[in-house]
Amino acid sequence: MSINDSTQTKILDAAEFLFAERGFAETSLRTITSRAKVNLASVNYHFGSKKSLIQAVFDRFLQDFTTNLSTRLTEMERQPASDLDAEGLLGALIDPLLALNRSRKNAVSIFMRLLGRAYAETQGHLRRYVTERYGHVLVRFTHLFQKAYPSLSNDQIFWRLHYMLGSLIFTLAGSDALRQISEVDFNRRLEVKDVIEEMVPFLAAGMKA
Repeated sequence: MSINDSTQTKILDAAEFLFAERGFAETSLRTITSRAKVNLASVNYHFGSKKSLIQAVFDRFLQDFTTNLSTRLTEMERQPASDLDAEGLLGALIDPLLALNRSRKNAVSIFMRLLGRAYAETQGHLRRYVTERYGHVLVRFTHLFQKAYPSLSNDQIFWRLHYMLGSLIFTLAGSDALRQISEVDFNRRLEVKDVIEEMVPFLAAGMKA
């Protein structure tokens, strides 16, 4: 890894942690560079602006996630409608999500907290950026739901996908605490994969209700 790559990675690591913990508006570039132990000018050199840095943080998650999800969607697009169901479609999200944790520790939890921040805070530039670069993957996912459940209107699918995403973000953003509660209160030791698999039947029932 070159010095430039190392500096860039340090900035991204610090930024994604701080944005997830404090939010985009409450995290200054100086706080990020202090945590990353780099000088302030290096943010401008590598990213140009705070907005571009926020977009780069999401790119690091979404490039890998959407690439892996697209591979699975291509397989499912070849299937007849009779072979598609909500459980299978939601299950297609599991491996791409878990793959994030294999590249960086706690990546799924951080990614979900960032998505929650993006929903809660006004970040119009980020919504436009993500839609332009990755919206086509969500469109393909939506089309598969329409193919599997043609009686559902586009409006119904839109809202159900957002309810599903909200549940996923809430649960996985705090999955460490929830898994500790499970182990202490119910004597069940769960991994992130187990939590996601527990959610799929619940979310699927809501999607096709």
